[in-house]
Amino acid sequence: MTSTEAASGVCAAQPAPPEATHRAAGGTLAELQAIIQEKYDIAPEALDPHQSMREHGLDSLALAEFLFEVEDRLGLILPDDPHQVDTLAGLADLVDRVRAENAAKA
Repeated sequence: MTSTEAASGVCAAQPAPPEATHRAAGGTLAELQAIIQEKYDIAPEALDPHQSMREHGLDSLALAEFLFEVEDRLGLILPDDPHQVDTLAGLADLVDRVRAENAAKA
């Protein structure tokens, strides 16, 4: 907080990190981290949500299996666009969008 902010009682808002957005938006990132930990024994703190999941040892087959698991557990059908799911954060964004679209249709 700057001295001007302290004097005025106003503090400039700091942008939230992307993972905080996912936690605030229903915990999607946390849900995905729990699934990946259970399925592949990768601790959430060991997996940077903005780094490619392939860099953590998930090959294309493992990634496809993970996506099927996500669909089954969350009751969703994800679009077939592998570029959107290279990172856990990207997958969380996609899940949030699919959930929003499903809610809008209901």
